[in-house]
Amino acid sequence: MASSTLTGETRRSALAEMTNGLDVLVIGGGVTGAGIALDAATRGLQVGIVEAQDWASGTSSRSSKLVHGGLRYLQMLDFHLVHEALTERDLLIKHLAPHLVKRVAFLYPLEHRIWERAYVGTGVALYDALAGLAPGKRAMPLHRHRSRTTMQELFPDFRHDAAIGAVQYWDATVDDARLVITLVRTAAKYGALAASRTQVVDLTKDATGRVDGAELLDLESGERLTVKARHVINATGVWTEEAQALSGSSGGLKVLASKGIHLVVPRERIRGDVGLILQTEKSVLFIIPWSRYWIIGTTDTPYEHDLRHPVATRTDIDYVLDHANAVLRTPLTREDVIGTYAGLRPLLQPGTKEGTSSAKVSREHTVASPAPGLVAIAGGKLTTYRVMAKDAVDFALGDRAARLPSITDRIPLLGAVGLRAMHRRAHRHAARYGWSKAMVGHLLHRYGAMLDELVAMIEEQPDLARPLEHAPAYLRVEVAYAASHESVLHLEDVMLHRTRLVYEVPDRGLAAMPEIVDVIAPILGWDEERRQREMESYTQRCEAERAAEETADDAEGERVRLRAPDIVAMRPLPTR
Repeated sequence: MASSTLTGETRRSALAEMTNGLDVLVIGGGVTGAGIALDAATRGLQVGIVEAQDWASGTSSRSSKLVHGGLRYLQMLDFHLVHEALTERDLLIKHLAPHLVKRVAFLYPLEHRIWERAYVGTGVALYDALAGLAPGKRAMPLHRHRSRTTMQELFPDFRHDAAIGAVQYWDATVDDARLVITLVRTAAKYGALAASRTQVVDLTKDATGRVDGAELLDLESGERLTVKARHVINATGVWTEEAQALSGSSGGLKVLASKGIHLVVPRERIRGDVGLILQTEKSVLFIIPWSRYWIIGTTDTPYEHDLRHPVATRTDIDYVLDHANAVLRTPLTREDVIGTYAGLRPLLQPGTKEGTSSAKVSREHTVASPAPGLVAIAGGKLTTYRVMAKDAVDFALGDRAARLPSITDRIPLLGAVGLRAMHRRAHRHAARYGWSKAMVGHLLHRYGAMLDELVAMIEEQPDLARPLEHAPAYLRVEVAYAASHESVLHLEDVMLHRTRLVYEVPDRGLAAMPEIVDVIAPILGWDEERRQREMESYTQRCEAERAAEETADDAEGERVRLRAPDIVAMRPLPTR
């Protein structure tokens, strides 16, 4: 079995090996592309996956961090979709990634004593019933009706006159970016070849006009490579139309970007032990207990600007604060917000473009063939990434899929196997290194049974057991492990996706940055000039994003954000 360790060297080797030919080339390193790579690799296919930026750098690191069935789809009577998502939620939490996915309780506040309690209660009961159709023991408790008094006990900072009671139900949360890097590493363990910072700049065709590979640009070295593949799968989310345009076909999926923003508030600022789900005039607003803070969001607004760097504007932030404050006893202010992030949802538009040969469509996602040899998938949500991956590979293989069926419902992700034993052994590590119970929980949640690999690094270098001085929620070994095992090429990969310091602390991790660079530079072979360039780039990024948060709209926010150049620039793709 191949190694799950991803480094600069394995990246270069993967690119070289891809030029020998592939069964499947996956374009896009978000949760869908990573899931496709794992699905195809575990069918025994030779798979390569490339991502133009860092893994999970787009939508898949900027979600609400929820693994859920989607209560709103019950209002649309889409029982199949809800059942599918709930089945995937329970599969993740029970078998595939129990270390990464954790259950969380939510309150659905009620304003009307009789009819609304009956209406919402019936809907949530159906939600529970659909979840109960999954095989095995229930993953979540059944819902409960809560009085106003009990609701105040569970969420003391809920405004007393904002509800007459609530329905309590359970869903799950996940660190979305960690899920993606774990998927990529698990795919690599089963033989997938993985390379981030590698852009597809063209698609190649054979004599019949069938897409048979791609021209890749290694953005780190500037080298161009030609990779041949029997099937090319486009899983680039909001970049779907740009990527499929490289085939020269007029067909394909039509995707629009919708922006959603989230605010991060310290946990102590709001007294509550459960989350809230609130209906607004434009979207659903969640107040989610997450680690050491609350995540509050989201919005749903059309977006027609730079796809790489959406930002939360002043207007967005005020909108979310206003709706959260409508139910909070003590209103939040801008000073309470320690971080923000903005992501783009790839919304499928009705129908596909002319020239598309065939398509498989669900309410949430669509798989289509814009040109012979090219498969595109778009839509969907994080919870159902595995189903989307299965559908994409099945579609690509056609009749061969029956002989090589998907088995990812039985493939635990890295860190899941041996998790129970690690839970029982973790106290030894805590005693030896002086870690708190909260720190041990943090490590088990992020790494599961892979915690042994971090401990092995500490045995070689004992100072790695210490917390970062200016970001004590993380250990030094975590950033060292990111550099040695988790495909880190740049400082921002650590700050944005291997940790979440960019929005978890008020200074976006700038105070911790020098120590982090001290840890990772020897592993990555950086000299003093490279160290300074990486820190300057991240600092400029933080300053631009902070300034963009004071702008009034997306156009102004884009202009301000783009003042900070990317550490590695992508080549422009054809416009829509």
